[in-house]
Amino acid sequence: MGVKNYLIDGVSCSGKTTVCNELERRGFQVVHGDEELAYWSDLTTGEPVTDTADECRTWLWDVQKVRELAADKSQAITFFCGGSRNSHQFRGLFETAFVLEIDEQTLNRRLAAPPKTLLASTPPRRSGLSSTKFSSTPSKESRGIGLPHSAQPYNLR
Repeated sequence: MGVKNYLIDGVSCSGKTTVCNELERRGFQVVHGDEELAYWSDLTTGEPVTDTADECRTWLWDVQKVRELAADKSQAITFFCGGSRNSHQFRGLFETAFVLEIDEQTLNRRLAAPPKTLLASTPPRRSGLSSTKFSSTPSKESRGIGLPHSAQPYNLR
């Protein structure tokens, strides 16, 4: 979709969709990953599942779709927004990744509010976030972007 592709990532409730909507409002090409690329999958096999109440499943992006969209160079810049457990399979397609961080107080307030997306509404995902440790200090590996302590830095190139 873009000559340069960027990934906007972060934990649930960190503002990925809000950033994506604002980039789109400003005229940038965006891909709403949670809506256009994501699916619930079996944690072991990666195969799609329909029972979202099962705790043995995870949120993945369709890697082939990501590759196809990233290969389309019809736009100067495209932002892919959202989170997935298999981003290690396509990180190299992006110029860089921006990992959004969120402070614990804001996270707890957002988790207490009614969910706005399917991903944020699932109990295992929401309960797992409440124990995440956050930092406002960017690490050298994050290229100046503050990361939650639980996140791995992105080494894109």
